[in-house]
Amino acid sequence: MNNFIYHNPTKLVFGKGQIARLPKLIPAGKRIMLTFGGGSVKRNGVYDQVVAALEGRDLVEFWGIEANPSVETLREAIALGKERKVDFLLAVGGGSVIDGTKLIAAGLLYDGDAWDIVLKGQAGKTVPLATVLTMSATGSEMNSGAVISRYETKEKYAFYGDYPVFSILDPETLYSLPKRQVACGLADTFVHVLEQYMTTPHQSRLMDRWAEGILHTVVEIAPKALADERDYDTMSEYMLSATLALNDMIRMGVTQDWATHMIGHELTALHGLTHGATLAIVINGTLRVLRGQKRGKLLQYGERIWGIAGGSEEERVDRTIAANEAFFRSLGLSTRLSEEGIGEETIAEIERRFTAAGDRFGEAQNVDGAMARRILEACL
Repeated sequence: MNNFIYHNPTKLVFGKGQIARLPKLIPAGKRIMLTFGGGSVKRNGVYDQVVAALEGRDLVEFWGIEANPSVETLREAIALGKERKVDFLLAVGGGSVIDGTKLIAAGLLYDGDAWDIVLKGQAGKTVPLATVLTMSATGSEMNSGAVISRYETKEKYAFYGDYPVFSILDPETLYSLPKRQVACGLADTFVHVLEQYMTTPHQSRLMDRWAEGILHTVVEIAPKALADERDYDTMSEYMLSATLALNDMIRMGVTQDWATHMIGHELTALHGLTHGATLAIVINGTLRVLRGQKRGKLLQYGERIWGIAGGSEEERVDRTIAANEAFFRSLGLSTRLSEEGIGEETIAEIERRFTAAGDRFGEAQNVDGAMARRILEACL
């Protein structure tokens, strides 16, 4: 196991009715900016719960953070927050609202343009933030990462801000989600685990088993979550799986990949395709192209998750990659670029971007522009 430092300060407040605890969780005397997306929280009752819990507090509302949060919108929130002297942020929404709020938290204490923070990849001082999660996928409720788009240049990059002080996870907030959002959230959760698991074998039995526990859980609950989003026990498992998939736990002491995510971000930036939907496509190309490098973990993954134990190693790898793709298809998601009308022009642009930036991703740092092209061509 490699050296590591683990520190996650986020307090999880999990379960039915926990939004009512907000007054005890946010210190008195704070001017609180509530950040939202497009309005679903008003339709599902979450907004009313939050406002009722914070009655009498000094509140500022900001609406309109997009599904892929844009720096253009977040600049407006930062300007409002500075004008109103906001000193606490509460993101009410899914990963995109939380990601955007992480940039607001940094931008409120920064004199320059917020895009500078994204390009640096790391925020400086930040205003404290917390979350009420309404869509499970990104794990942003219990990590320090965020991904921000710049629509005017069709760019999308990750940066690291601060961890939420606390996050409220009430599975009932997921009840009104469209099935496609649930499917994309399950895909995002699954690939988050694969990016930390499908790398170098024999690094940590413990990390492998924790990762496999999340993978097994997602596979088992996926049909139930898609069939009945009002099943409290299933949505509880889904919600917590998404959080644990990317809260720094299963990466302790092991190598990580993230090439699939970086390629997926470019597909979102160029085509607006939902993040989880990009991952359901790209991960299969990554496994096809890097099957030799990932052979040990592919064999382990096939046996432990999909029960693939018979045949030659080559046959087992083939069947494992096929089972992986079949899982994403079972969620109702595309697994080929051609299904989304994406072809050579996009592949060439992503190769150009990787090469121009000198990007090298993957556990072996070998996914450069040329390798990204090969992966995308394997997704056609």
